[in-house]
Amino acid sequence: MTDLTAEVAAGPPGARIGAFFDLDGTLIDGFTPSAHARHRIRNRQARIGEVFGIAEAAWRYKWGRMEFDRLLVKAAGFLRGTPLDELEALGEQLFAQSIRPRLHADMLRLIRTHQDLGHTVVLSSSALTIHAGPVARGLEIPHLICNHFEVDERGRLTGGIVTPIIWGQRKAAAATEFSAARGVDLADSYFYADGDEDLALMRLVGNPRPVNPRPGLAAAALAQGWPVLRVSGPRRGALRVGLNTWRGRTLRGA
Repeated sequence: MTDLTAEVAAGPPGARIGAFFDLDGTLIDGFTPSAHARHRIRNRQARIGEVFGIAEAAWRYKWGRMEFDRLLVKAAGFLRGTPLDELEALGEQLFAQSIRPRLHADMLRLIRTHQDLGHTVVLSSSALTIHAGPVARGLEIPHLICNHFEVDERGRLTGGIVTPIIWGQRKAAAATEFSAARGVDLADSYFYADGDEDLALMRLVGNPRPVNPRPGLAAAALAQGWPVLRVSGPRRGALRVGLNTWRGRTLRGA
């Protein structure tokens, strides 16, 4: 069996084919907001209430006791009054220092393959612009679907998030709207993601590609016969693909 990048490369070229990539847990090992949280703690910018508040919110979200939009708004509230341009500059710095080294080499090869074919490559994430924007720019991904802070007339955060919040079904709707505006055919497009909440968009594309999927997405992949990408770590290892009949076979990196 040829490797996955070769499989993509053998497919049709052109901008009508979309390649949508999730960010946290898909392109990187871990979560981009953690770098920002560590920076605030190291620099004593985070008060004890913020540390415990975010920890509690994350725990509640993990166990299904808090909606994602409430978690995001709660986190934004701790940054109320901060200039957005200051956060964006910090985001670029943290990408260079902490995020870039955690990018999966296998996923970078896939991005390059789609770019070489002239596909419409999109970073589609529920992350905020300060986390997702530097990654998109650093990887030369021209299109970005993500969440945005609300700002006042001075460019300072109000503590709110622009609605509707990009997550789950709304993330799928945003990709559908983007595709209609750009002439992208979802039936021939790809989506790479790890989260259970990404099932809505997985079901819309012709080439769903779960990456190190969490339980709900893994179960759906097994039921649907979707290829499952197993990424072994940042900047190393071979990308493996598992199907009911393929599980355990390793595909060489391009």
